[in-house]
Amino acid sequence: METTQISKTKGGEFIIKSFDAQEIFTPEDFSEEQMMMKEAVQEFIDREVIPNRAQFEKKDYALTQRLMAKAGELGFLSVAVPEAYGGLGMDFVSTMLVCDYISGATGSFSTAFGAHTGIGTLPITLYGTEAQKKTYIPKLASGEWFGAYCLTEPGAGSDANSGRTKAVLSDDGTHYKITGQKMWISNAGFADLFIVFARIEDDKNITGFIVPKDLENGITLGDEEHKLGIHSSSTRQVFFNETKVPVENMLAGRGEGFKIAMNALNVGRIKLAAACLDAQRRATTIGVQYANERVQFKTSIAQFGAIQDKLARMATNTYVGESASYRAAHDIQARIESLQEAGKSHQEAELRGVEEFAIECSLLKVALSEDVQQCADEGLQIFGGMGFSADAPMEAAWRDARIGRIYEGTNEINRMLSVGMLLKKAMKGQLDLMGPVMSIGSQLANPENIPAPSHTGPMADELNMVQNLKNIFLLVAGAAVQKYATELDKNQELLMALSDILIETYMAESSILRTVKNIEREGETAQQHQIAMSQVYLYEAVELCVRKAREAIVSMSTGKTQQQMLHAIAHLTNAQPLPNVIQLKRTIASEIIDKSSYCF
Repeated sequence: METTQISKTKGGEFIIKSFDAQEIFTPEDFSEEQMMMKEAVQEFIDREVIPNRAQFEKKDYALTQRLMAKAGELGFLSVAVPEAYGGLGMDFVSTMLVCDYISGATGSFSTAFGAHTGIGTLPITLYGTEAQKKTYIPKLASGEWFGAYCLTEPGAGSDANSGRTKAVLSDDGTHYKITGQKMWISNAGFADLFIVFARIEDDKNITGFIVPKDLENGITLGDEEHKLGIHSSSTRQVFFNETKVPVENMLAGRGEGFKIAMNALNVGRIKLAAACLDAQRRATTIGVQYANERVQFKTSIAQFGAIQDKLARMATNTYVGESASYRAAHDIQARIESLQEAGKSHQEAELRGVEEFAIECSLLKVALSEDVQQCADEGLQIFGGMGFSADAPMEAAWRDARIGRIYEGTNEINRMLSVGMLLKKAMKGQLDLMGPVMSIGSQLANPENIPAPSHTGPMADELNMVQNLKNIFLLVAGAAVQKYATELDKNQELLMALSDILIETYMAESSILRTVKNIEREGETAQQHQIAMSQVYLYEAVELCVRKAREAIVSMSTGKTQQQMLHAIAHLTNAQPLPNVIQLKRTIASEIIDKSSYCF
């Protein structure tokens, strides 16, 4: 396979920089080793999980635990763990790949896997002392032990640092006594180890602790929660009553728990995005197979335009989500590798590598969690009345998908975080955002003078339009900062509108660049359906970005300034390629219908 030269770009830089297709990583760049791992995971899911899908809806927590143990035996729980601690030590893209393909069959197993390998294990891998890692990581990597993450409390959800759980140092200084209540704890019923966050005295920030489960050490579990979906994911409250934790079980340093929690969530966000991908592939495949078989008015419903529209949307969002997720994953990997080459430890390199792309992690979490919900919803609609039945697969898929918009910080929080982190990078001088903002702003009176993008080659018109979406973001963001300055965070509606423009720009660009890269390898004919999906997505992205930009402009400006900004938005989108969107969707759908599966 050809060697792909990947740029070590900065996180968030996509909004101010143009990229060449050869600079990004695509799923078509997977190595032979990665393809073998993908096939192994698919085989495990098809053999062990799919046949038990109905059982997962019956709150069979023992089944989840048993299959998690099998996943451990096969090495799937140890992909991200360094070899020194019993893991496979694979790269970041490979960890995304495993998370992707292991998560599509049922949300119950996906949640158990994600909670264990992510927030249940990573805090020790990334922040633990050598002694802590040697003691606990091999057991977690093998599946001998399972992990859980105790952060959320009745009064501390999105405001994670407001937790009231207390850690009091013993008189002899040998241990802490932890007292408090944690809720919505995934894997709690069968976990052997808890990552627990508590406050010492009146510290500003919480502190992390490693707490092995010992029910005789002041630990009690609430009953299993009754949930809308993920029925066989164990979810309980965990109560600590003067639970003794040796001082050497503190993670990192005192008061560093909030930092641990946030960085663990950064990894969790991009992994959650990956966990939404195969669910979309499978829902699309199940949907088209049903549509091909279901006959109404003497015609397969797959031949109806209304059904083809749904199938095209489902496939398009899946393709775009793949493109953006693996682009970001490899950018993170490239940053990790460059930091290690510069002499940083595995711990520090991975922490800083993921933190650099925290903006992309948030954007992807939002986009993919909403896409998987829409995909399941459209799939359910294709099934019609049967889709509402628990005997058909879409009902469970729809319920399981809903938690994604809440996990790892709600989508509302992540939308605001993404813009906030971008502006913070600019203020710290880590990203030259203000230069392009001022340049666009200076052209406001005569937007015709804004330099026209000048991409050439395959899909040049589409890439030029993406550049104009970036200019729209810069224009609106600059106006918002100028008007509200440090008060911008109090205008959440504006932040969410800006975030939507940011999301759509990143997603559209990622799919187009992936398609262009593969056109350059295989030619346009081989990529005709991918071209169609990229064009459909861009068309709808532009529509959404214009609506959000106009909403922001009319809400924060008046008179001449408002008219100038609206004129600028119109000018920047005048060049939008206007394909026959209905025909493009029919082209996409016809390929899925012909192959009777998601086939891209």
